[in-house]
Amino acid sequence: MRRLTPWQRREGKFPLGLLIEGSFDETIEKLKEIVEKEKPSMIVSVGDVVSESMVKGGLVPDVYIIDSKVMRKTVPPFLAEADETRYIKNPPGVLAEEAIEEIQEVLEKIREKRVKIVVEGEEDLLTLPSVLYAPENSLVVYGQPQRGIVVVKVTKQVKEKVRQVLEAMEQTP
Repeated sequence: MRRLTPWQRREGKFPLGLLIEGSFDETIEKLKEIVEKEKPSMIVSVGDVVSESMVKGGLVPDVYIIDSKVMRKTVPPFLAEADETRYIKNPPGVLAEEAIEEIQEVLEKIREKRVKIVVEGEEDLLTLPSVLYAPENSLVVYGQPQRGIVVVKVTKQVKEKVRQVLEAMEQTP
């Protein structure tokens, strides 16, 4: 398992991509404009609120990662259609190697199906492997609590930045 270092935790408070602030309607409208402009090869959402907001707003992700928690409080499961559902374990505050491998497999090998990944534990840090393994020109979207959503356009540069973060994380037993 990997855990963020104290320095990474401080730095992690800043968005990895473009922060879109505003109400549900405002953020989804801006996200729709970005999708129309960028024509992403894949859209990945990480988080229950952002996934549900996207679907309600008419933007259905190719892959969505949820844990039935919002701000660490359990919420009713988000029920959206998927061609395939995968279940993974990822304890809070860490990245489990098995979770990373499962995300890698889904993002690199399953392209024609809509996939829901249900996490037992916490999905927050799974944004990192999502960016690392999503095809270039994909969009990875995650929530920024109390602010809005963050949209990460996957490029070689962003992948390298994420790779460096993952390599610098503390290894835990």
